[in-house]
Amino acid sequence: MKLLIASDIHGSSLYCEQLMEAYKEEKPDKVLFLGDILYHGPRNDLPDVYDTKAVVKMLNSIADQILCVCGNCDCDVDQMVLYFPILSDYALLYIDGVTIYATHGHVYNQNNRLPGMKGILLCGHTHVPAIEEYEDFTYLNPGSVSIPKKGSKHSYMVFENGSFLWKDLETRQVYQEYVTR
Repeated sequence: MKLLIASDIHGSSLYCEQLMEAYKEEKPDKVLFLGDILYHGPRNDLPDVYDTKAVVKMLNSIADQILCVCGNCDCDVDQMVLYFPILSDYALLYIDGVTIYATHGHVYNQNNRLPGMKGILLCGHTHVPAIEEYEDFTYLNPGSVSIPKKGSKHSYMVFENGSFLWKDLETRQVYQEYVTR
């Protein structure tokens, strides 16, 4: 199974459109969003081309392909306009023999683990790509689609055949890899 993983669109139609182009090129089986889909929140500047209605339209066009967890900037009102569920704090996925815990990162993260967690912990929230290995799990962060921080790129991830690939949103080039096997 091929999974496209992204986080922190924050209502930017410019970067959501680039992500949709990546989706068409990558041809994943599913898309996993790690939260913060429509709004930028009080700590972030407005992202480039802030247009939540355009983001809703783009994502609803592939709603049957999307899995999503709730970010700290997502809310009940967002669920009223999005055609896929967004309000779960986390998701547990088993893909190709890999156990993946997906969450935004503002509640559960590498410092506040889910009970019994072993395998891969996928989080967004920080807007900074990361790989951190712990005794029972590995923390991975795809960075942010629209508001990257600490000098990182606008990015997303692809998971396929046991490998996580971080890709530059603009060029689609791989700039980091983590292999689970």
